[in-house]
Amino acid sequence: MQISSRIHAIRIPFTVPTPLGPIERFVYAYLVCGEQVTLFDSGVAGADELIFAYLDSIGRGREISRLLLTHSHPDHIGAARAIRAATGCAVLAGSAERSWIEDTGRQERERPVPGFSALVGGPVQVDRVIADGETMELGGGLLLEVIATPGHSAGSLSFFLRSEGALFSGDAVPVPGDLPIYDDYRTSVATLERLQGLQGVELLLEAWQEPRAAIPSSRLAEGLAWLQAVDTAIRQAGGEEQDAMALCRQVVTKLGLSPLAVNPLVARSFCSHKN
Repeated sequence: MQISSRIHAIRIPFTVPTPLGPIERFVYAYLVCGEQVTLFDSGVAGADELIFAYLDSIGRGREISRLLLTHSHPDHIGAARAIRAATGCAVLAGSAERSWIEDTGRQERERPVPGFSALVGGPVQVDRVIADGETMELGGGLLLEVIATPGHSAGSLSFFLRSEGALFSGDAVPVPGDLPIYDDYRTSVATLERLQGLQGVELLLEAWQEPRAAIPSSRLAEGLAWLQAVDTAIRQAGGEEQDAMALCRQVVTKLGLSPLAVNPLVARSFCSHKN
């Protein structure tokens, strides 16, 4: 899907198996196509076929110069190894995410996700560590700003293409009514408040939502309100006293979420509210 003269979005469907049944998900990867081609996130294992097919359709073949990873979770790095092998592109990520990108076995042990091995095609070397405040040149004078947006994960990054008013936010902005998955509640809130103060954003390009140009500020406010609603539900459930899975079951019910949301990843998110 072409978003602007330079920006393209690729929707990547995938399935997460769970003991209660499969969870159908999707994630977006994005391309900036100028003098060079930059890919934002790789999707799950096998997504390289979708990405290359799209590049072929716009006449850019295997031209990816760099792959920017917003963070290290399976639906963002799963096809990175295959894309790197096919294109020779440089892989860039934040320092706090590097170990899980370069050692996916360690990630699986420390943050087990159902079907991890099917979602991740293996580790990939990070060629360059990038950090908050950097400005990257994407070719032809096109400049990209790096913004630290921790919360969903410790080292999550977002990227702002100011000339297009486009913010590539990865999973930094929670989706109301969707699975609450983040490492730290308070850090997530601080990230959303920081993004609300970012001037010039006209296009919010998220991983878990359709690309949208309509008032990105309202979308950020929705994400913040959802986090606060989750926090209220946890406080009402007496989150300080309950064990993780008991708390998860009660809060998921209170929020009206699917029973599939009663899982260790969501429970981990809820436990971060206790800190």
